Amino acid sequence: MNYDFPDALTVTCEGPVRIVEINRPDELNAVDEKLHRALATVWRQLAADTDAAVVILTGAGRAFSAGGDLDWITSFLDDPVARDESIREGAEIIDEMLRFPLPVIAAVNGPAVGLGCSIAVLCDVVLMSEKAYLADPHVAVGLVAGDGGAAFWPLLTPILRSREYLYTGDRIPAATAVELGLATRVTAADELLPEARRLAGRFAAQPAQALRATKRVVNMYLTQALGGPMQAGFAAEVATMQSAEHRDRLTALRKSASRQKEPT
Repeated sequence: MNYDFPDALTVTCEGPVRIVEINRPDELNAVDEKLHRALATVWRQLAADTDAAVVILTGAGRAFSAGGDLDWITSFLDDPVARDESIREGAEIIDEMLRFPLPVIAAVNGPAVGLGCSIAVLCDVVLMSEKAYLADPHVAVGLVAGDGGAAFWPLLTPILRSREYLYTGDRIPAATAVELGLATRVTAADELLPEARRLAGRFAAQPAQALRATKRVVNMYLTQALGGPMQAGFAAEVATMQSAEHRDRLTALRKSASRQKEPT
């Protein structure tokens, strides 16, 4: 199987296991336009790989994914066509992950923020390095967490707990993520990928038809439960993308990030 993706997303074959790596380490694997498109289309290519049985999703370098690339997101302020396309692709990413037939193990090696957090939590098993954390800071930049958090977290966590983290955007340490139901378990940093590979091997050895059908039934429940909230979430996110408050918050955040990158 020949996978066709930009360098920002790599697929490595290890027997029946496919390791998908988000590969923009210098940008903490922030998602730009090309990577966003790749994350929307990778699932169909993986599903067409008849030799694949399990997928491990992880990030290169220090982060799983820092969320949306600030330069790309800022471009939406004056480009409604790009903004609307990003929303359409965001919905496609979630839909494709929920429909994907193979088990997916997230090996969360570092920060998983915003879209990165949503992608991690949508996986079938979420293994987190003890150094990793989750966060969804949409509200802090004047946005509704339409690409997963507001719609998806309440299915997994006590609503009173998830509200606090969604409203504040605070970091959720790995152990707390497990306690809340947003992650499966914590591993030592150097054991994360070995443990993901061990678990992938166990999944690959299971009867394929039974495993895939079990995932389909579980995700059928999730898909039905998410239908209304996800549509409402994306509509609300588009509305907040056009607000003056979002423009001000995002512009200030981008300026702050640019100053931190300047040489001293």
